[in-house]
Amino acid sequence: MTTDIRPGDWRDHGAIACQSLICDPPFSARTHAGFRSMADTEIDYRPIMPTDAIDIARAWAPLVERWVVIFGDHISSAWHRDAWAEEGWYVFAPVAWVRRDAPPRFCGDGPTSSCEYITIARRKGLAPDGSRPGHYVVVSPRDGFRGQKSLDGMRAIVRDYSRPGDLICDPYSGFGTTLLAAGIEGRSAIGWERDAETFARAKKRIEMPRTAEMFGGVQ
Repeated sequence: MTTDIRPGDWRDHGAIACQSLICDPPFSARTHAGFRSMADTEIDYRPIMPTDAIDIARAWAPLVERWVVIFGDHISSAWHRDAWAEEGWYVFAPVAWVRRDAPPRFCGDGPTSSCEYITIARRKGLAPDGSRPGHYVVVSPRDGFRGQKSLDGMRAIVRDYSRPGDLICDPYSGFGTTLLAAGIEGRSAIGWERDAETFARAKKRIEMPRTAEMFGGVQ
């Protein structure tokens, strides 16, 4: 199995054939404004737009063999849903990704933001191969990569939406959590990261020796 992260925007290189597409693109402008106000992320990515969701679906739909898993907020998840349905894929109801240790709102009023929404799509015509969870409950990572997904949670996603030996693509790799999870679970993975500093940190992280903690149970 091989794990490869590449610098630059995936659009500049083109989509490639794979069994599963698993990615965490930027969220909507509303969510990113909240991230900046809470200093919850170190990278100021351009928020996703409906046209970006369409670009992802049009480029990857002909090349993904089985499953698509795309993280989003309550706004962008609808864009991904519509884009993949337009390409003829079967799109499921959104799956919740709940951070169990999300902090309360420290300013303003209303509920805290502790949930992301995962758009799950399957190529039509595939034979059913079992049920999957309707939600994932995770805790924030403690390994110094702020804003990243739980490694245990992403390992569960990889197991649920790919098979051993598959190739997983992640065109929005960030600090490489999905790629790392794929490698641990016996899948090959290729990803892209456009921010140079983030790419360097992700590459170093992926090449680090794997520790016993990486092979623990799902939260």
